[in-house]
Amino acid sequence: MAQDFAHRNYSHTQRKVTGNSGGRTARDHARRTLSQNFLVDRDAVDSIVAVADPTGSVLEPGAGEGILTHALARRGARVTAYEIDPLLAAKLSARTRAAHGIRVVRGDFTKARAPRDPFAVVGNIPFSVTAEIVQWCLTAPALTSATLLTQREYARKRTGDYGRWSLLTATTWPWFTWQLHGRVPRTSFRPIPSVDSAILRITRRPEPLVRQQNSYTELVRTGYSGVGGTVRATLRTRYRGVDEALAATGIDHDTVVAYVHPDQWVNLHALLTR
Repeated sequence: MAQDFAHRNYSHTQRKVTGNSGGRTARDHARRTLSQNFLVDRDAVDSIVAVADPTGSVLEPGAGEGILTHALARRGARVTAYEIDPLLAAKLSARTRAAHGIRVVRGDFTKARAPRDPFAVVGNIPFSVTAEIVQWCLTAPALTSATLLTQREYARKRTGDYGRWSLLTATTWPWFTWQLHGRVPRTSFRPIPSVDSAILRITRRPEPLVRQQNSYTELVRTGYSGVGGTVRATLRTRYRGVDEALAATGIDHDTVVAYVHPDQWVNLHALLTR
């Protein structure tokens, strides 16, 4: 469930609003503390399902009222729907009791144990816990893909849509692809958040581009450490043959680290750590 505050903590409990609440109900309070903005646009749901192309086992973080849950199940997926709000979880469980292929779990998705067998994650996730959910997905050994409705700015940053690349994308690139699959307007939600969303697709590569994860990660983190201002100046603090490697990889000496494409990091690793 999308929410328009990027890095807030949220409560696992519902509390009655007291004092100067401005007339808000307990449910209003829960929507704020649990980052609840419900997807109501069925065209957007269809777009998410088309990108996800769900088969087999699918875990859904933040199932909410179940609009995406039902759509995934109709496509033949076996859906385990996580919902942290006890009232919503109870309602969704009651509605889906007779449905084939849906299991509702009341709880925090980020605390769930990852399945051992291959599975995908598909969800309209709370913006407030985007980083935690993405990290959970990246560290789950059996995850095949994650199709997530996130804040549009987050999706654009992670996929290089601004022409720049984030540290997270660069460090995980040998093992995962990051793709942007279109905008979902803020009017697709109730209540309406202040920003648009986008469909982010993270897919595990069938074969990694790099086998030496530790040395690759160290190289990229060194590059992003910011020493000297350019990728050349930073890498020269630790590695030899940097100028030759940059020339072979097509990177100018004055290139700022964020503008180095993840594929170029893979090539730099091959040249600087052999």
